[in-house]
Amino acid sequence: MILTDTHTHLYSESFSDDQDQMIQRAIQAGVQRFFVPAIDSTYTQDMLDLKARFPEHLHLMCGLHPTHVKENVEEELSHVAEMLDKEKYVAIGEIGMDLYWDKSFVTQQQMAFHTQIKWALERDLPIVIHCRDAFDEVFEVLEDYADTKLQGIFHCFTGTYEQALQAIKLNMKLGIGGVVTFKNGKIDQFLNQIALEHIVLETDAPYLAPKPFRGKRNETAYITYIADKVAELYDLEVEEVARITTLNSREVFGI
Repeated sequence: MILTDTHTHLYSESFSDDQDQMIQRAIQAGVQRFFVPAIDSTYTQDMLDLKARFPEHLHLMCGLHPTHVKENVEEELSHVAEMLDKEKYVAIGEIGMDLYWDKSFVTQQQMAFHTQIKWALERDLPIVIHCRDAFDEVFEVLEDYADTKLQGIFHCFTGTYEQALQAIKLNMKLGIGGVVTFKNGKIDQFLNQIALEHIVLETDAPYLAPKPFRGKRNETAYITYIADKVAELYDLEVEEVARITTLNSREVFGI
């Protein structure tokens, strides 16, 4: 059984004491494919170093996270453009809109989102979307590209059934993580109405640990709990969930 974690921040400071052991635990749990999203320029070298140590398992994204869109947004976007020309990346992400923490840079977030989408289209790369308290704003941007070849993943999807259908219509897979195991997560109430072909698995480690680890540090090995819950919701064997969601990830990333 091959599991794919389509979103894990393996370079996080949360793993500084046991990074290699944590990755090995995930590999032993059946995770063979780790897709690693970017945040900003301060993490670039750590990501490249990690890829050099686990070249067969790690696949890197490049992008500017919306919560890190600040006064230096132009400088950060220049770094993204430079790295896209210099290194091999499988996606542009995570990018998008986040109005939960701070609304003061909403215009810059929109600009950065549009700019990086255009780069994705130019390079024929998928995007990985971060959306928090900003579904309307994210969909407003995505609608501008409805008639293009844009595709990707709606990371950490926590919206409604109607929003799920809207994301799928815009050629996005739904990234399903630990929230599906939460009592108040809500997506478990309708997820099995969505064809499994539209879903990929993720942890967002070290964040959003699934039950029974909720509130603690998340790690990629815990994707097995997410896969088990999805299997339960779809009334399928977990091996089948792993097979289909890994196939879906190959469709998105091309590898």
